[in-house]
Formats: sequence, C-alpha cells, structure tokens
Amino acid sequence: MTVIVRDVRTEDAEGFARVRRAALPFMLATAEQLVFDWAHAHPDSHYRPLVAVSADGTVIGTAQVGIAHDAPEPGIGYVNVYVDPAHAGLGAGTLLLRAGEEHVAERGARTLYTWALDEPRNRTWAERRGYAPSRSAYFLRLDLAAAELPPLQEPPAGVELLTAEDFADDPRPLFELDAVTTADEPGDVGVEMDDFAHWRETTWSHPLLDRTLTTVAVVDGVPAAFSAAQTDGLGRYASGMTGTAPAFRGRGLAKLVKNTSLHRARAAGCVEAFTGNDTGNEPMLAINKQFGYEIGAVEVRHVRTIG
Repeated sequence: MTVIVRDVRTEDAEGFARVRRAALPFMLATAEQLVFDWAHAHPDSHYRPLVAVSADGTVIGTAQVGIAHDAPEPGIGYVNVYVDPAHAGLGAGTLLLRAGEEHVAERGARTLYTWALDEPRNRTWAERRGYAPSRSAYFLRLDLAAAELPPLQEPPAGVELLTAEDFADDPRPLFELDAVTTADEPGDVGVEMDDFAHWRETTWSHPLLDRTLTTVAVVDGVPAAFSAAQTDGLGRYASGMTGTAPAFRGRGLAKLVKNTSLHRARAAGCVEAFTGNDTGNEPMLAINKQFGYEIGAVEVRHVRTIG
C-alpha cells in the first residue's frame, strides 16, 4: 500500500482524532480540539502536525512535531507518532518520524523525544531508530459510573471550593497557580510558564477545558490547589492537571479538589475518567489509587541526541 506523509489540513481533523483515539484510547481527542490546537500553537514551538494517508486519502497515522519552547534548556524537540493499529506495519510510523525529525533538526533541535507504549513491538521500533528509553508514565482509567468515590467532605476552616468559572473575570490567579505547580512536575523536560496571554488563549480558552468541573481550593482568599477537568462531550472526563502550590502542600488539598471534581463530573453525566502520572509521582499515584483508578497502559519516553 502506498503511504504519503504530508502536512495536516483542516479536513483531516476528524481522521486525526480517530487515529489518536484508536492508538491511545486513554486520552481525549476531538476534531474541534485539534483544529484549535493547530491554530493556536505558539510561534516559537514551530509546531507542525503531520498525517500519513493511504492511497484513497484515509488518515492512517499522525505526528505531533515541534520545539519545546517553554523548556529552560534550548534545543529540545519532540516527535510523537501514532498509527492506527488497523494499519500497522505499512511504514507510516517510520515516514512520519523521519519527516518530523528533519523538521525539528532544521530548527535547532539536538535532543529529540518521542513517546512509545511500553509494549515490545513499540519499544523495539523506537530503539531501532536510535532512541533510548527514559522516563515512563501511567495512563489510568476509572469507571466513573460505577466507582465508589470517597464521600464529599466539607472543606477545612479557611478553605473555600470554587470552580474555574468563578475566575472568568480574571483568570490570572489560576495561571499563577498552574505555573508554580507545573514547574516541579516530574518529567524529563522542565517547563517555565511565563506567558499569561498565551496561556489565556490556549489553555483557558481550550475547547476541552470544562470550567464548571475544574475545581479550585482557595485558602484565605489565595488559590492553593486545583484539579483541571477536561470533557469531550462523549461522557469522557480527563484530569488535565492536579496540583498544589508548594506553600500549601501536605494538607490534603489535592485529594479534596480532585474528589470534588470527580463527583461533579459524574453528576454531569460523565461515565469514564482518565488521568496520567509519571511513574515516579508517588503522591498523586497514591491519591488516584484511593479513587479506584487502574493502570490502563504505560508509555515510555525515548530520547535521541543528534548533531
């Protein structure tokens, strides 16, 4: 079968989302979200989504390609390739990887990252192309319709539970909370968030972000912890990020906001909940285990140095 790799087009969005859901069913993917992401990519990221199409024009593989522009170190690129399992073995993944590597290398990347599911075939595929395994992460799933969630509790004295929508007039306090919690999140590539305008345009206004389910703990008037909720309109809910500012850790606020968000999500009709954790993030893994999340898959980040 002839396979062609090219830049994505708006009309590819549905096929792109279909491949992502088939290859990685533990993450939300909608055509609306993808079109939004493509249109709002930061110029410094040199973001370039690619598709592999068959002779009849069917999208059978996808790649998310770009520069980690918000990393403290320069020269880091990523090429994340996903192929529809029904079309594996046709060379689509190799063609996508090669095109993505050329793109980021031409823009100064010398360290390349790619994710691969922790399965023998996928790991061998990455290692044969010069990538060495690095950090790993769990995809977790919760049957939200049947789960026995911890009962809702009244927040401690001085703590108020709000939603992201309560910050609609001025979301900057949530940006600052997001930035400080993301800064020390476990991972190979650090993140320094300092562009409020871009965050407001791409995160706050993202079509998957559900502001009514995103829950924020405010301590004496200061946002201290949050659990960002994403929904796809198909009964699926994902925790985009759950974090607590360093000054407020150790008080159980992360569990409080996540439990409240999960209860709200179930009341809103969500039946599945997903989240992801670095395998070394023991505190959040312990919290998610208490909620009943189970490991659905493991993804391993692979790294290659060029130049």
